[in-house]
Amino acid sequence: MKSLPPITGDDLKAWGHRPGAQFPALLARAGEMLGAGSDRAQIRAVLAAEIPPAPVQRALRARGTVPFHETIEAGDADEAENLAKVRATMTELMRTPTIEAGAIMPDACPAGPLGTIPVGGVAAARDAIHPGMHSADICCSVMITDLGFADPKAVLDAAQKVTHFGPGGRPQGQRFTVSLDLLDAFRANGFLNDPKALRMAQEHMGTQGDGNHFLFVGRSRKTGRTAIVTHHGSRGPGAVLYKRGMEVAERFRRALSPQTLRQNAWIPADTAEGRAYWEALQLIRKWTKANHNALHQATVEAARAEAGARFWNEHNFVFRRGDLFLHGKGATPAWGDYAADATGLTLIPLNMAEPVLVVRGRDAACGLGFSPHGAGRNFSRSEHRRRMGGVTPEQMLKAETAGLDIRFHAGGIDASELPSGYKRAESVVAQIGAHGLAEIEDYIDPYGCIMAGDVPPFWLERKTGRR
Repeated sequence: MKSLPPITGDDLKAWGHRPGAQFPALLARAGEMLGAGSDRAQIRAVLAAEIPPAPVQRALRARGTVPFHETIEAGDADEAENLAKVRATMTELMRTPTIEAGAIMPDACPAGPLGTIPVGGVAAARDAIHPGMHSADICCSVMITDLGFADPKAVLDAAQKVTHFGPGGRPQGQRFTVSLDLLDAFRANGFLNDPKALRMAQEHMGTQGDGNHFLFVGRSRKTGRTAIVTHHGSRGPGAVLYKRGMEVAERFRRALSPQTLRQNAWIPADTAEGRAYWEALQLIRKWTKANHNALHQATVEAARAEAGARFWNEHNFVFRRGDLFLHGKGATPAWGDYAADATGLTLIPLNMAEPVLVVRGRDAACGLGFSPHGAGRNFSRSEHRRRMGGVTPEQMLKAETAGLDIRFHAGGIDASELPSGYKRAESVVAQIGAHGLAEIEDYIDPYGCIMAGDVPPFWLERKTGRR
């Protein structure tokens, strides 16, 4: 007797089933029925009962239906233009059907096409996680360690020997240890069980990337003690999770809300995919914290210093309060129990020539419980370079960071990372106070820092011979 061809996923889709986590079980049942002698028509009829009703599609809200809080003022023409752009993009963002509240911080600035959550933006979604609203640099964060009265120069020299900036990871033989339990947890998660993510989790441990990431050394204004502060995110593993999260969110967007902008697609939190993505975010958070810890501990040992208090906080992440998922893009959680390891204190770096603020959040309603993550920008990096005119990066560095030990990993000075590339620190600090976002408990005054800066892509290096 001639055997019938097996039932495939294409068959299920042709019969009206929507792809999802239920497909393996449906295919297994179809195979059993086929083996028991049922024909394709019978199998189709039985499985038809498993087709859920078509989801109700959700339209965009009308502009202005959901307002957003502002904790930012414009003090000059550049700030006014920046604020107008931030308002425009937030107005579009708030049309997303899952969003119930929003806020912009004093350091807000646009970060993508109209409707993209800005840096310094907060969006509260009900029962939905939006990968695009925490960005590819998931869990970008800062950590501080008290090093007692260690010599700041010795600490910065030691840190320069042990840290790793730029693209890629550490070569074999120079890698830091990654917890085997954490790697096993990656393998058990559908979003992180990816050869690339697992490889990068090992290669990128103890690395800081490029752009505005840095390693800062300064002294506490309150105690005079030396401290190290690192700033970076989840590197390659986080980028893989972001990409896969956006792919899953896009499938839901097409089914649930085709009008929603692609960058604002979401994963319903109460689905299998939503639960797995939330778990993956927590694993990426653990990896990122371990990455900071590895660099701090290596610096402590290289500098022969004694480590004191250490704490950290993320500012590109998703936080849960009840059934609301609070997405902070360049925004610092400012309520006491935002995470199990929260200490009540968080960090707000301003620029390389200004102190890192040690603050205690005030859970302000006007900020949806957040405070700013830094100083932000009023205009783009390219516009900053244009405004430099004939002034060289070397001249700008000397004028803007006099007396400080500033080092650029990339070799040449990335002028867009100098203080003039950012908003005025005193204005951001004033707005934190005016809106009651946080209380400043200490200032870590700068001794110096290692700034990543922009690194040319490898193909450009080969083309120009630049190294």
